[in-house]
Amino acid sequence: MYADTRTSSDQLYLGKLGVPDAFISFKKGAKSYAVLSQLEYSRALKGSAFDTILSLEEWMANARSKFRRTDVGIAEVIAALSKAYRMTGFRVSGDFPAWLAFELRDLGFEVKATQGSIFPARETKSEEEILFLKEGNRCSAAGIWAAEKALKSATVKRGYLYLDGKRLTSERLREVIEVACLMSGAVSLDTIAAAGDQACDPHCAGSGPIKANELIIVDVFPRVSKTGYHGDMTRTFLKGTPSDAQRALVSAVGGAQKQAVEQVRTGVNGKTIHTSIVTYFDERGLKTERNETGAIGFFHGTGHGLGLDVHEVPRISNVNYKLKRDSVVTIEPGLYYPGLGGCRVEDVVAVTDDGPQILSTYHYRWIVK
Repeated sequence: MYADTRTSSDQLYLGKLGVPDAFISFKKGAKSYAVLSQLEYSRALKGSAFDTILSLEEWMANARSKFRRTDVGIAEVIAALSKAYRMTGFRVSGDFPAWLAFELRDLGFEVKATQGSIFPARETKSEEEILFLKEGNRCSAAGIWAAEKALKSATVKRGYLYLDGKRLTSERLREVIEVACLMSGAVSLDTIAAAGDQACDPHCAGSGPIKANELIIVDVFPRVSKTGYHGDMTRTFLKGTPSDAQRALVSAVGGAQKQAVEQVRTGVNGKTIHTSIVTYFDERGLKTERNETGAIGFFHGTGHGLGLDVHEVPRISNVNYKLKRDSVVTIEPGLYYPGLGGCRVEDVVAVTDDGPQILSTYHYRWIVK
């Protein structure tokens, strides 16, 4: 690999050490190696999971000697390492830098890219990783609580929500959420606080003033600063008085989410879970339709894997995929109807032989007084 640990979860998974600049790492057999500059060398010796730490400065010198020139780069350093460690080719992840792959091929190396993560073992989680994910969801809950607290403190004037004398906007609600996550030890990026019809686009972050009596989707997926693992929880709120149609919408999503969670266990096909939720909504007359302007109803997957990435394998969708023991997934059905609004409820569960192990905790009361 050649990447930093902020953009490459595989790099962080291998070394268990945050490094902000791209660096070389590789495995040969069971041994793992990192090539780091003096800026990171000492810290890596003390606190990383790499078996061997090599000096970038020394290997740059080796590359200059091997190629008999001074203008060597990362490809030449890898070539020098390869000669010393008797390697003629590499298996790299799908996000490996294309420029570096081409340079290595020009130097005579075989480079084979895998689809997705280079470490299939990331799909299942250790006991330590389960604890890290629980911590991530504690941070998610802190953000959601901050949003609910702001909504409770808000007042209604002329159909809009006001907080501290100003109209409450999605931007302000996101700020409240993200500050709460930061104070809990996590960074929340791309947080969703979308109200009304904006919430009918599931990945719309939300913008502008929030009205009373409209559904507000709050989706918080922070990354814990210390470990790199994520939380991912969603709750839907409404400040004011809901209509009968809104009550029915929220009730249906809550029932679907509960049904999906109860089906999670080792060996169950994610497609089976997803199909059951599609059927659940269809039987209640909650139609899903798609046309040239978009879609309404339930038009996304029921869940996805969670770990060092917010979205990773497995997927609970219309694709066949059997859940493995100790994998961790979200369960997040939703319904979206412009004019009525959107609703989504999401929790995180670990897959066990006996059923779901809930890793996220937050109440489901959605009407805010």
